[in-house]
Amino acid sequence: MRIAQVSPYDFAHSGGVQRHIASLSRELKSRGHEVSILAPCTRNEPAVDIGDVDLRTFGRSVPIPSAGSIARISFSVWHEWRLKTMLDDEQFDIVHIHEPLMPMFALTASRFSPSPTVGTFHAYNEGRGKGYMFWKKVLNRGAIRLNGRIAVSEPAKHFANRYFKGDYRVIPNGLDVDKFSAPGPIPSVLKDDAMNLVFVGRVNEPRKGLRYALGAYSLLKWEYPKLRLIVVGAGVPDRESYRIMGERSLDDVVFVGPVSEAELPGYYQNADIFLAPNTGKESFGFIIIEAMSASTPIIASNIPGFASVMTHGREGLMVPPKDEAAIADAIKLLIEKPALRTQFGVDGRAAVERYRWGRVADEVLDFYGEVREMQPVPPAQFKGW
Repeated sequence: MRIAQVSPYDFAHSGGVQRHIASLSRELKSRGHEVSILAPCTRNEPAVDIGDVDLRTFGRSVPIPSAGSIARISFSVWHEWRLKTMLDDEQFDIVHIHEPLMPMFALTASRFSPSPTVGTFHAYNEGRGKGYMFWKKVLNRGAIRLNGRIAVSEPAKHFANRYFKGDYRVIPNGLDVDKFSAPGPIPSVLKDDAMNLVFVGRVNEPRKGLRYALGAYSLLKWEYPKLRLIVVGAGVPDRESYRIMGERSLDDVVFVGPVSEAELPGYYQNADIFLAPNTGKESFGFIIIEAMSASTPIIASNIPGFASVMTHGREGLMVPPKDEAAIADAIKLLIEKPALRTQFGVDGRAAVERYRWGRVADEVLDFYGEVREMQPVPPAQFKGW
């Protein structure tokens, strides 16, 4: 098949959706399909590994706040027209749009694609924003057309269905399990004679919960002198994190900064405990399945995106979000019970097989087949504002 993977997000920046598209595209191409990624890209080279997959770029992006993070998307009218023309000319067998509600690049593809069209919904948000209510009215007036809909998790499905009602197939994000499970170099910052707590995430985004990891660490560091907190991720800590470190004398927290995709597995594999204190707005637990692949015991916030991929007491412990005391209690339990840490690691490694890209790609291709057999639906006719 000739398949177009459409991304609203700039491929000059690495993000969960971009990595998902790149990995899925490489897997599909390895099976003999002709795959093209259509996306904005501010620089000449993408920030994610696309292998030898064809990348068609559509200019620059604009950063906008989205779900507690920054989304870099295109608003160029010229590039939207280029996209429409390309879809008409190429006549792909499948057009697969990721985040099809995201203006304007993805919306253009979902409205004007002449081919069988699939949308994958990645986003999740606990709240109800005015912007989403606006889009609900627009979507219900014919601004979008999809022949099939995928959600990456049950929380993402419920969120999308709130504004764009229909039938959704839940197909999770995939992972290169072997990359995270095969032993790699040990980062020099991790010490064999210490109890290493590892946090992975953008440290300048409050929803990643760094402040709660710092708070929990401060409650235990004097009781356990060999306890260490290693923070992996780009950005500068927010004001609240700096306040906690200053008031509680946390001058020994190790900030590694961003690491390469090749280095990242080593941090998971050599952590004694992985901390995921995120506060919400996570549609899927990417960092959870990465830690599971590395056979690392997990302490995670009990939020819908994480609960969709792990079970409390099986792959790790789940605690109420924003509760540093509960995180500290869970850390203490795992410090005192090394056998439990080992069991969580074993169970996590077994559970993560569900997310291998080979299995996920099988499900995606099966869904493509179902969509192509359906009665075709003409491109949407927008009824106006």
